[in-house]
Amino acid sequence: MIVYVFDNTLDGLLSAVFDSFFLKQQPEALLGEGEQLPLFAEKLHHVMTDGEKAGRVWKGLEKHLSKDGLRMITVSWLSEERTLNQPLFNFICKVFRQPAVSGIERNASDADVLEVRNTCRRVLHEQLRMKQFVRFQKAKDGTYLAVVSPDHNVLPLVTHHFADRFNDQPWLIYDAKRHYGFYYDGETVIRVTFEDEAAVPFDLTNGKLDDNVLSENDKIFQELWRTYFKAICIKERMNPKKQLNDMPRRYWKYMTEKNG
Repeated sequence: MIVYVFDNTLDGLLSAVFDSFFLKQQPEALLGEGEQLPLFAEKLHHVMTDGEKAGRVWKGLEKHLSKDGLRMITVSWLSEERTLNQPLFNFICKVFRQPAVSGIERNASDADVLEVRNTCRRVLHEQLRMKQFVRFQKAKDGTYLAVVSPDHNVLPLVTHHFADRFNDQPWLIYDAKRHYGFYYDGETVIRVTFEDEAAVPFDLTNGKLDDNVLSENDKIFQELWRTYFKAICIKERMNPKKQLNDMPRRYWKYMTEKNG
């Protein structure tokens, strides 16, 4: 059994594809660093991530795949699911090994293609929920803050939406699970991280801004929103199962109406 090990980056995976063709090998397993090796691994190849190699593979994909096919690769990768590594690697290899096959990314009868497509759909579904469930709080300096912790790494997919919708005000959306966020200053979206998260003026467990930096008006608006949310609730028509399906519990801790 030939096993490839890479550094859990997309460039690393693309470099693995390059090595596979250059070495004329088809590894039976592609593993990320830290994953347990199979018991019967006869040959182990550590993939060295190389931007030039990855770029050559991507340029080749651009020649053989549609824009939707390319997006399927980049979006599915944001799932951060290690179970995707092997099918995504196989799918990319098939693109080059079957260049005459048109629309291979739409071949749902292929197990690898189907897995990549389904993963892409899960990420896009999470992206939609982020747009629905993000709750901003206004700080005294006028900046709007929202804390999230999505299952998938969807922040890169939603920043354009918020920059377009709230283009006249500064905001920060911070992913507490992945320890980074995006700040919009009214013109440009910037990726940000904090060296010391313990010192930031908001609680990463529930997203609440500290009282000393929270705008006085926002305190009032939050209470009004909670009151409105309770007022429109008709007890006789409550359907907890449907509510959980539409609004999964994992989002509640950052939602004003559920976090009073």
